[in-house]
Amino acid sequence: MLKTAFFMLLSLAIAIGLGGGSVWYALQAQSGVGAISIGQWTAFPEIGTQDADPYSKARVAREGVLALGKAEGLSFIAERDAAGDELQRQCDYRIEGSFPTARFWTLYAADQSLGVVDTGKPRLAALQSYQVLRQPDNSVIIAVGNRPAPGNWLLTEGFGRMYFVLTFYDTPIASSTGLSDVSLPRIVKAGCNA
Repeated sequence: MLKTAFFMLLSLAIAIGLGGGSVWYALQAQSGVGAISIGQWTAFPEIGTQDADPYSKARVAREGVLALGKAEGLSFIAERDAAGDELQRQCDYRIEGSFPTARFWTLYAADQSLGVVDTGKPRLAALQSYQVLRQPDNSVIIAVGNRPAPGNWLLTEGFGRMYFVLTFYDTPIASSTGLSDVSLPRIVKAGCNA
């Protein structure tokens, strides 16, 4: 009798633990159901629509974010650089390449909650399309790190994991047909402060 009760409680604990763990993983992962990936960048194009999958709806509810509708724009998140390494706040990066057509875009370094990385200088921790310097071919090179750099510079400070969030507003890539020929900038590690 006691042996049966023990095995039943053990089975219940394993089921609840594995079930809760799988839900946590599904909500934390920047890939999976409904995700599209372009280079290092991942987006959930259906997240702000009626067609969003249950995991995307749960992610929006848990994070308390205001999701953009399909006609409003699309957010991409990068958690790894071009070499496949996790993005770290103590490292310097270069974000280089062309940006797709959009009326406006923003780029910022984010912490685990996808909020702007706390640097004490919030206006240096984000960039937007109207303030960047462009190359002759209309591409953009952005230096990311804790030391000022000439040209476009995005401030990051501290240690630990970070993400880049690139949001396009009023853009044709938000439609399902607009994603086929999109290329997004590369994220290249330039070095790390040990």
